[in-house]
Amino acid sequence: MVQTTTAAVDTAPGPLAPYQDSFPFSQDDWLQTPMSVQQFVIRQTEQISQLNERVDQLQGRLKRDSKNSNQPPSSDNPYKTKPKQGGKGKPGGKKGHPGHKQVLLPPTHTETVLPKICPCGNTEFPVTKPYHTHQEVELPKVALDVNHFILHEGPCPSCGLVVKAQVPAGHETGHGPEISALIAELAGVHGNSRNTIRSLLRSVWGYKVSAGAIQKVIDRASEAIKGHYDAIAGAARRSIINHIDETAWYMHGQLMWLWIMINHNVAFYMIHARRSKEAFEALIEDWAGILVSDGYGVYRKWVNLRQTCLAHLIRKAVALSESSNPEIAHFGARALAELKRLCNMAHAPPTVGEWRAFYARFIHLIFEHEGRKDPAGRLARQLVREMDCLWVFLEANGVEPTNNRAERGLRYAVMWRRRSQGTVSEKGNRWVERILSLKHTCGLRGKETYPVLVEAIECYLKGEQPDLSWIEKE
Repeated sequence: MVQTTTAAVDTAPGPLAPYQDSFPFSQDDWLQTPMSVQQFVIRQTEQISQLNERVDQLQGRLKRDSKNSNQPPSSDNPYKTKPKQGGKGKPGGKKGHPGHKQVLLPPTHTETVLPKICPCGNTEFPVTKPYHTHQEVELPKVALDVNHFILHEGPCPSCGLVVKAQVPAGHETGHGPEISALIAELAGVHGNSRNTIRSLLRSVWGYKVSAGAIQKVIDRASEAIKGHYDAIAGAARRSIINHIDETAWYMHGQLMWLWIMINHNVAFYMIHARRSKEAFEALIEDWAGILVSDGYGVYRKWVNLRQTCLAHLIRKAVALSESSNPEIAHFGARALAELKRLCNMAHAPPTVGEWRAFYARFIHLIFEHEGRKDPAGRLARQLVREMDCLWVFLEANGVEPTNNRAERGLRYAVMWRRRSQGTVSEKGNRWVERILSLKHTCGLRGKETYPVLVEAIECYLKGEQPDLSWIEKE
């Protein structure tokens, strides 16, 4: 039997019992029921209601995936993932797709090929002209350039002191800019482990090198791109609009946070020990532009313009629409339709009439459910709190309705974290920050990372400053 407090037993539910509408008997039957039975029925009804709500929550957890929550797609159950349905027509590029045609490279060798025989049997062709160029791409014979510096020593004829020659400037490390940049590219841009890099160098070039030597090359590359990292940070903090997000990171098993500040020009990453206002301020410093973010509390306190991520709200609405409670599911479906309609306005701006109709429906929907004590009410109250941040993208040029830009920027970092379990030192954190910032900024600017790494390491070895003008250019 369900235990209750004395106060609950002494309180007579009377004819206005809150669950009376759900009872399968009339008002008269209820009033003729003994008080003790009424109290027992109400206690049982309350318990059933609580259990139903709990079951609904647990079923929602079982249904949770990347489409109705903030979980990444990689966490979806592969046995429950529906295969994507093919579109109309044949697979491949559709009509109007620009395509990616192979571009003819400058030839290192050219060979003229003449027709050999005609179907009629003739083998002489006194007049020919070229009609097509067939290009074959091949690697040259792979061999390392190995430079030996034979250092001499000799006694000074004046004082007799033995003087030793020193390695020429720029060659002290034992690894030149090209191979150093390749190691940095493989480790940071492509996410290969030290052992994988060792195996590749040994297999392709016949170069046997220790993991420790590879780590030293990576450490030098990290120092070489520090100037690039600082320039990217400055460019991000000068931007009018920035997308900001964060994800968990681990340093030797200790929980830390990887933050990203990204726009259409640069991507700036920072690893911090906290997920807090302090970390957010360390990321942005004196930046005061338009913020695009999710609903994390630190972001909600932003005093300037902020666009909240509609994709997060849409996923919450999807989860509600799948609820077993019909009222919650109905609200979720209506909220989902309106939020999708709002998001689509980024591509098809509404007319005055369309906007007024949408606004009236939306406001009525959320205020109608704001007082509910269930997930529908929680989402409605969140929408009320975020009201001023829902449609900034319609008012400010260049603002996007979602924070997908930042989430995509973190995707590679999340895969790195899962693959390597994070880093083991502050030095490793700095490498992750710098190479991720360089990799994604190069991608945004349409530049290849390898030539940038070569130049950066070459300048570092010579004690010169690399070219950073392409980063600082708006």
